[in-house]
Amino acid sequence: MEKESISKHEKPEYFLLRPEVEKAYGYSHAVKIGNSIKISGAVSMDDEGNPTAIGDLGQQLKNCYTDLEKVLRHYGCTFDDVIVENIFTTNMALFLENSGYRNSIYTKQFPTGTWVGVKELAIPEFLIEIELEAYKPE
Repeated sequence: MEKESISKHEKPEYFLLRPEVEKAYGYSHAVKIGNSIKISGAVSMDDEGNPTAIGDLGQQLKNCYTDLEKVLRHYGCTFDDVIVENIFTTNMALFLENSGYRNSIYTKQFPTGTWVGVKELAIPEFLIEIELEAYKPE
C-alpha cells in the first residue's frame, strides 16, 4: 500500500476567496500542500462579509456550496475530488430537512464527514458552515 508523501520542499499555496473579509477575521479560505487541499468553513455571506439568506437554512446551504465550488475550481477540482465534508449547524432538524440538496452536489459518491449541531457560529445569522478537504490526483 502506498503512503502519501509530502516533499519537504513543497510550499503551501494559500487562496483567499474574499481577501478583505478573510484578512479581517484572520484566516485563509484554502491551503493546498501537495495533492491535499484544506478548505475553511464556508458560510452564507456577501463579498463584504455580511450574512445573506438570513433565516433560510436551505438557501444558506446552497450559498455555502456555491462558494465551495469557487474554491475547488481555483485548484482545478470538482466536488468529485472532495474526500471529507464537515457540516456545522445551529439547527440539525432543519439541516436534515434540507440535506437532500447534497445529492445534486455529490453525484458520484459522498465524501466522509461529520455533521455537528452547535450552539452558535461566528455571526448569529449564520445557520450552517461547511468545511471540506479535497484530494487532487496528479
